Amino acid sequence: MCMLRAAVTVSVLMLATALLPAQSIPTLGPLDAAGRVTYFIANGEAGSAFKPADRDLATWALSAWERASDGRLRFEPSAEEAALLRVHWVPASGGQYGEMRSMRLGDRRGAAVFIRPDTDALGTDIGGAARRDSLLRDAIVYLTCLHELGHALGLTHTSDIRDIMYYFGFGGDIPGFFSRYRARLRTRDDVPGVAGLSDADIARVRALYPAR
Repeated sequence: MCMLRAAVTVSVLMLATALLPAQSIPTLGPLDAAGRVTYFIANGEAGSAFKPADRDLATWALSAWERASDGRLRFEPSAEEAALLRVHWVPASGGQYGEMRSMRLGDRRGAAVFIRPDTDALGTDIGGAARRDSLLRDAIVYLTCLHELGHALGLTHTSDIRDIMYYFGFGGDIPGFFSRYRARLRTRDDVPGVAGLSDADIARVRALYPAR
């Protein structure tokens, strides 16, 4: 267990260092009165370890943020060229497991999210655990989607490990970050009902997108 924890912590810290954001991230939009955010979820690139069912994990993550916004945001699927928010599945690279890049769509701020669903990128120990436990693998991919979509919405990292926006560079029980969520799942169908957001995550997204 100690060897597993050490290996996972090192690999996740590499990820977190690469993803340390600027002091602030602009919100999406400007949005219309309905708070509509068009989105597009791409197919996985070759070598990404993408599974077709991973689309559900990204969609469920969007739904979690939509519920958290209390009606301030409404995500709607669209063609890629019209999407303000785009999700891509790419191969593991450079120790990263997810990334968000801001983009422009006309005069509006959008975001492209790149998810790296190859859990082997987190090290041989956690990769093996994820291969033995498909729900752990899905929990990791789902929480990565949730975290990167949080950045897309304008949320920065926090220092509270209870938050989905927690920055792994602060240390703490990183394997536990994933396993605590996994422990709340009996089957994959439980994921949509177990958001994985803290009260602070919810309060922050509502502060970024006030009620209209």
